[in-house]
Amino acid sequence: MSTLIDILASAGLWAAILRIATPLIFGTLGALLSERAGVLNLGIEGVMTFGAMIGWLAVYNGVDLWTGILVAACAGALFGALHALLTVTLGLSQHVCGLGVTLFASSFSYYVFRLAVPVAGTPPTIIPFQPLEIPVLSSLPFLGQAVFTQTAPTYLAIAIALVMAYVLFRTPVGLAVRMAGENPHAAEAQGVNPMKVRYGAVIVGSALMAVGGAFLTLSAFNSFFPTMVQGRGWICIALVVFSSWRPGRALFGALLFAFFDAFQLRLQTVVEGVPYQIFLMTPYILSIAALAIMARRARVPQALMQPYRRGER
Repeated sequence: MSTLIDILASAGLWAAILRIATPLIFGTLGALLSERAGVLNLGIEGVMTFGAMIGWLAVYNGVDLWTGILVAACAGALFGALHALLTVTLGLSQHVCGLGVTLFASSFSYYVFRLAVPVAGTPPTIIPFQPLEIPVLSSLPFLGQAVFTQTAPTYLAIAIALVMAYVLFRTPVGLAVRMAGENPHAAEAQGVNPMKVRYGAVIVGSALMAVGGAFLTLSAFNSFFPTMVQGRGWICIALVVFSSWRPGRALFGALLFAFFDAFQLRLQTVVEGVPYQIFLMTPYILSIAALAIMARRARVPQALMQPYRRGER
């Protein structure tokens, strides 16, 4: 028991939670925005992988870190435009198109990486984002080390979650997005073009997903390898359901999963005689349990995965 208390009382644990949660926050917000407008984007795993690769490659070739983030966002937006073309304009299956985007983006990432970077025993590295110490706040006991010594993209992720919560539920733009996902015909009757709204939501959402991938190579690590996303995209899809399509809850869900993950990493170092695979699967088991509880109360956007065609009812 004392060991568990020591782990929970460690500022390093809570600092790790924020680091682990950051790519999940970006990815979950991107998927949430897309689904709020009525489009399921299962391309998230591939988009995050490509964002991780192209952001890193841009920095590796001489641009600064923030430009690398911007390059990743633009690349994600392009994949979002492709997904929107297939699902919004052509009305094809959102499941199939999303999986197709994931397969294409993941494979294309490895192809471009191998073209640009020669095969080497040790992957080349860059200088990533460094922890940003906020004056006064970073010197606070415990809280300063746990919260206020993160890299800049972590603060950006939290800020975007708060801004998105405000925009979705307090502005006309957010109302248009929610109408496109609930009743696009009613939105059109009010002068809103649901297809344009869905395009915008999918493109911006995909850009956020790619930034989540770029965080892995530009902040959490300093190099790229093709399997580094490791299923985070699928976790983000689950977190959207867990959050009931609300940004505030999405932020909480990402932090909760990150807590499970960071906690099991520390348990591995103090508990002996237990296969490490047990610890590795613990966050996913607990997340599935939390998802099962929350999903029963979740209210799905009424027009999610339903193609919209003008004049049809």
